Order: sequence, then C-alpha cells, then structure tokens
Amino acid sequence: MVIASQTAESPSAVFFMDGVDVARQMRLSEFGAFLDGYVGLSDLAETEVRAVLVNLNPDLAVAALVFFKIWFDEEGQADRRWNLPIEALAEQGSKGPDLGGGAIRLVCRSQTPDATIKDDLWDPDMTPGNSHFHAIRKSVQANTLQFQKVEVVEQNIPTLNTPAEDQGDESQERARIAQLLREHRLRIKTLQSVHRDVLGDLKREHRLEMQSLRSALAEIEQQHERMRHTNEQLKQRLAERNEQYLSMQQSIATTGAESSDKANAELVLLREQLERKERELQLRNDAVNALEHENDELKNRKPLEDSLLEKLDDHSVFLVAYHHGVGHITLPTAAIDEYFRSPLAYAAERCGMNEAAYKEWLEHYESPLCVGTNEAGERCGQPIVRVTQPAQFKAGVDDRCDMHKP
Repeated sequence: MVIASQTAESPSAVFFMDGVDVARQMRLSEFGAFLDGYVGLSDLAETEVRAVLVNLNPDLAVAALVFFKIWFDEEGQADRRWNLPIEALAEQGSKGPDLGGGAIRLVCRSQTPDATIKDDLWDPDMTPGNSHFHAIRKSVQANTLQFQKVEVVEQNIPTLNTPAEDQGDESQERARIAQLLREHRLRIKTLQSVHRDVLGDLKREHRLEMQSLRSALAEIEQQHERMRHTNEQLKQRLAERNEQYLSMQQSIATTGAESSDKANAELVLLREQLERKERELQLRNDAVNALEHENDELKNRKPLEDSLLEKLDDHSVFLVAYHHGVGHITLPTAAIDEYFRSPLAYAAERCGMNEAAYKEWLEHYESPLCVGTNEAGERCGQPIVRVTQPAQFKAGVDDRCDMHKP
C-alpha cells in the first residue's frame, strides 16, 4: 500500500466537548489564536472546558488524541498561563483504541507519559455505543473543517500463495486480541479515575457537613454560656434579695407596733418578689439543663439517617489521607472529626512528634534549601540533602548547609 503524497502535512484539530458530544471544533491554528488572545469566546467565560487534540493521518483517519482541560476567564479569553505541550504529548502517547486507521496514540488522565500534568488531563467515557471515541470518530468522518484528504493508492503486486498467509492471519488475530485487551485496560483505568473523583466529592460533602455541625454545636455552646452567665447573675441578685429580706425581718423585730402594718406590707411584697425570682430561676435552670442535654446529644449522637457519615459507616468505607512522612492514613468514621480539626496535628501524632516540629520538617521536605543567613541578614537558600523521615530531622542542623551548620 503506497500513500500518494508522503510530504503532505498531517491535519490537526481541537474539539471542545459537552458531555460525550462535540460542541465546537476548530483547526489547531485557530486554537493557537485563542491562546494568543487574539480571539475570545464570551459563551465560555469563567468555564473549564474539556477539549481534545485530534491528530489525523493524511487519509483523515484518527492517529492521536490528547484529552486536556483549559480555563477561560471572565472575558472568555484562554488562560494565559496555560502551557500544556499537547502536540508533543500526541507524539508520546501510548496505544489506544482502533478508530479506523489502526491503534491510535492516546494521552489522557489515566494514560500519560508525564504524571506531573495528570491534573491538566481528563479521561474519556468509554461506555459502549455512547463514548467520546464514538463522537470524535463521527465528527472526523463528517469533516466539517474540510481537511484535504490524501487518497491511498494500492499497487496490485502479484503474490504466491504460501503458508505465510496463514501465519499472517494468526498475527492479525493476535493483534486484534491485543487491541481489545488494551481497550479493556484503558476502560478499567478510566472507571477507577471516575471512582476517585466520586470519592473526592464525597469527602468534600462530608467536610461541609462536618463544618455545618461544628457551627451548630458552637452556636449551642455559646447559647449555653450566655444562659449560664444569666443564671449566675440571677443567683447573685437572689442572694441580694435574701439579704434584704433578712435585714427587713431584723428591722421589723426592732420596730414598734405602730409600724407593723407597713412592715407587713413590705414583707408581703418582698415575698412575692422572691417567689417570682425563684420561678424565673427555675425556668432558667430548666432551660440550661435542656441545652446541656441537647449539647450532650449532639456530641454523642450517631450519624443522621441517610447522611454521608451513616453511609460510610454502614458500608465500612474508610477515608484515606496522605501526608508526607506518614504515607496513606486510613481514617475510620470515628476519627474523621478529629482529623479535620487539624490534619497536620493528626499526621504529626502519627509520626510521634508535635505539630510545630512536623511543620518544620515539612517545610524542609518541600523545599530542601538552607535557612541560614549571611552577614547581610539574607537567607542562604543553597540546596541541601533532603531528610525524608520526620523522626530523623533535626531543626537547626539538617536544614542548613555545611557553611551555616552550628
């Protein structure tokens, strides 16, 4: 099989996806104009777009796909900081599904030659009959961008029937099976990626739910504190009334008969006031007891029915957190609240050290540079050997170069 023009440039396009459908398509040169800021898309303002670089063979069969994400600002301009080398990635992609011209080169979140750009990529939906690959192939066949197709001319070369033909058939069958295996592995990877995204959403929902519960608990505690303070004031005022009552009784005892009617009236008034204050105090005490009971129930209650925590607990699902120096930490449901109050303190305790020491080591681990200062008071900043284990790190020694070590 001979291609009519070996020098023809392979066409490339960029598709913007909406779900599993192609919402907008443009030539790669037009996409470059968006990146340079010459053109904006107001309908995509403040939107993260899922896009695909589509490299085609001269005969317009799909040769390579790169599934990438790009942000458009409030003016519909492409993010000026975006610098993903999608054209180079297309040449480095691993084998993907066959879209009519043999196995394509594929780069996506689950299959990338550079793990550091994983968050800038996304995984295609591979649901049979309704996949991104199906939509892309259909759009390519429609050729809306009017790429020039280079015809392929077959040369009729007479051949002899030999046993090698049977071996060729076997090779084709093995290649077909290998292609199916690659597609199945890719689908498994994309499903795992979806599972990770769903788990991340569940974590966010749980974090918001915990924040809401903590806010409600803090408000109840504030109410309880206000009621307690009011109760103390009432007790103090009641004690003052009791002193006045006793003083009045003593005064009545020393007063003559001529003032007995007036004293009795004042005594009755004081008794009524005292009874009223005692009733108010009892109501206050009842309210305080009710708030304390409600506070205890909130602290000790089990997750609400059909809540996220109950679902996690019922299905024995554990959250997993990752911290440098500790690795992956499995969080049972009972420990989730403690972890979200202070993730660093939780990780530091797992390392057998306090939070401040763990933070010092973490700063060194993330940026292994000398923290010593020169005569001008400027930070040294010379690269030093990273201490990978928190327990082995000594502040003031391991975070300094040989020149600034004590």
